[in-house]
Amino acid sequence: MNPSAYICLPVEEVPEEESWLCNQSLPVLAWGDGETHNADVAVTDRGELSLLIAQIERTPIAAMTLVQVLRTVEHLSLQTAMTVESLAYATLQAGTEYRSWLQGREDEPRLIAGGDGEPVIISRNGNVVTAELNRPANRNSLTVEMRDALVELFELVLLDSSIERLELSGRGSCFSVGGDLREFGLTADSASAHHIRTVHNPGRLLALCAEKVSCHVHSACVGSGIELPAFAGHVSASSGSFFQLPELSMGLIPGAGGCVSISRRIGRQHTAWLALSGKRINARQALDWGLIDEIRDSV
Repeated sequence: MNPSAYICLPVEEVPEEESWLCNQSLPVLAWGDGETHNADVAVTDRGELSLLIAQIERTPIAAMTLVQVLRTVEHLSLQTAMTVESLAYATLQAGTEYRSWLQGREDEPRLIAGGDGEPVIISRNGNVVTAELNRPANRNSLTVEMRDALVELFELVLLDSSIERLELSGRGSCFSVGGDLREFGLTADSASAHHIRTVHNPGRLLALCAEKVSCHVHSACVGSGIELPAFAGHVSASSGSFFQLPELSMGLIPGAGGCVSISRRIGRQHTAWLALSGKRINARQALDWGLIDEIRDSV
């Protein structure tokens, strides 16, 4: 173990001063019975604690950045919080952990585009717009093509005041497995990537029209496949759905708005646990935490 990568304390030994946690640079793990707000994650099981420590030690810089972002965005407006997330994500894109992950891939990054029809199928019935992610062969991953289509969709909802509701779902075997890893590394530099996330971000737009948006997800909801739906005013999920944030294993943090959208639904500590552990939670756990609002097996 490398204790210089984290701070681990029994719950009863965590200081109570309100400012203590923000003065810590490293992830703070608390274990044992009881609760404390002055930790990034609090667990009761020692095996779970060991898992978190192992994950932190694999990518300590990303883990440190994650908890610092979550602590910071807790106190910011939504749009400002998303800027903080993007700046942190850009920093990690220029870092050694992410670069090591990129170099471990066999293939060079490339754009993934094309399929049967438009990437997002849109229809309208009166004041209700229905939209479906339409790259089932690609498990509806968030490619550049899909991102641009979602930006256009949310811009439409924001511009057309006659639209009272947007219902978003996904075609195929799952809602979305998140960003397409084959496209990771395409942007020439991390500053340009931050610019794109700032001015061309579907999450920012969805947040602005959230009260009009209902999202129904099913099966795999990974990375941005839950980060984006979490902005919606109402999220329902099929009973077989699962949710996962795998970005830390790549030397990154959630970068599609998840540090903001998810933490505003389930709190800082649950969000940190999801991202640090990389583990899946099922629909029942997601409902109990507030990540989704309803379990429903029909759209």
